[in-house]
Amino acid sequence: MSAVPAARRRAPRILVVEDNAALRRGVARALAAVWGAADEEADAGEAVARIGDRHAEPYDLVVTDLRLPGGDGLDVLRAARERDTRTAVLMMTAHGTVETAVKAIQLGAFDFVQKPFELEELELRVEKALDHARLLDEVTTLRDERSERLGEERIIGDSPPLRAAVDMARRVAPTRSTILVTGETGTGKELVAGLVHSLSPRAAAPYVKVNCAALPETLLESELFGHERGAFTGADRTRIGRFEQADGGTLFLDEVGDMSSATQAKVLRVLQDGEFNRLGGTRALRSDVRIVAATNRDLEEAIGRGEFREDLYFRLNVIRIHLPPLRERAADVAALAHHFLAEFGRDLGRRRTGFSPAALERIRSHSWPGNIRELRNAIERAVLLSDGERIEVDNVALPERRRRSRGGGWRPELPEEGLALEEIERRVVLEALRRARWVQKDAAAFLGVSRRKLNYMIRRMEITHPSWRRNRGSLEGDADESADGATGGDGPDGVEAPGIR
Repeated sequence: MSAVPAARRRAPRILVVEDNAALRRGVARALAAVWGAADEEADAGEAVARIGDRHAEPYDLVVTDLRLPGGDGLDVLRAARERDTRTAVLMMTAHGTVETAVKAIQLGAFDFVQKPFELEELELRVEKALDHARLLDEVTTLRDERSERLGEERIIGDSPPLRAAVDMARRVAPTRSTILVTGETGTGKELVAGLVHSLSPRAAAPYVKVNCAALPETLLESELFGHERGAFTGADRTRIGRFEQADGGTLFLDEVGDMSSATQAKVLRVLQDGEFNRLGGTRALRSDVRIVAATNRDLEEAIGRGEFREDLYFRLNVIRIHLPPLRERAADVAALAHHFLAEFGRDLGRRRTGFSPAALERIRSHSWPGNIRELRNAIERAVLLSDGERIEVDNVALPERRRRSRGGGWRPELPEEGLALEEIERRVVLEALRRARWVQKDAAAFLGVSRRKLNYMIRRMEITHPSWRRNRGSLEGDADESADGATGGDGPDGVEAPGIR
């Protein structure tokens, strides 16, 4: 099949091939009245030449007679299928050629209509054929986007927790087992799903994604299972769902924990029986799909609250891959930062050679509650804010309150001879002020205390800084005024704060 633009014209291209001039013109005019235009040919050879014209877009629909001068309708069918498999072919047959028409269906024709026929019948079959061509175009576009996306996606990092997750993905990719990917928002669950698909025997088949949290219940069901024409208000045409689009490939259900109980029941049916119905349809459809689901929720807790079906959980949780948060992958932060720096330098046309030591330290010390997504956004912002060839610390705009890790991994190093608790407290307060650039409200947020309490501690410890206003009066009366102190200076009265490790 030749390469063609994914986005096709709004008005479909239609070709009518019939040697009976009156019938040909009548059909062409009837179709043009509904769909805008229709080309005509009376000879099979001429029709094949027109279809094969590489300077014109492929036809969306070819309506052809079976018996033609210069060849036959099967020649026209083969030419249309060779040019673009998305072109729908509708055969017109006489009574004695029905058997040949059936053979044409086996060769790829969409349908046939037997002469004589009413124009209304022909228009109905043409409408179905054009819907089919459009749906095939959507599927082909999805496949093309999948190929481009998987070629660009990379999982960056070599920390033990990430390596364990990637190794598990590689081990289970060749199987048919359903996979549940868990982890906080922004940890890269979608990348792991893409990796599983690309390493599976289904890699050449569609990789289709659905965000279950992005759509309301009724729209999500239509997205997953499709709908028949007239199934609900506004359903003016048949639509195939993601399960059908992913037939033979992989369906990634992101945020699966946000599905309603009714949708959960329908997904469970597909996992158990491989069958589903379009909305408004009565015919059971089958689809060979491998499911990779992802969630940032604790599904076991959701089961306890009656928000998630236990039987669906067991169906999804055949293989579990957990992605650690970025705060547990400290060794990967620098590599990810450099990766995003190169990406945005290229995409934004702002080449940057690297980070200053202070900028890299700020990036490493941040707790990254938004995980990789937050890091990516921070690097994009830094590239846009920077003027030189490298990223400086002032370009890395991070909320001071977010740099604090609430984990239990920090341990102060105490000298062998010991240290008074009051001195440890003083050093911690000084370090918080230094990191907050002597803005007391930011230092209070860093320490997890109120501004009033921090101001009281500063006064009790007699800590001062040139940028602060001299406070007079009672501690209670002046606390709020001093809490919004400005930035500036290296330390209280010119003394640099000692470091805390």
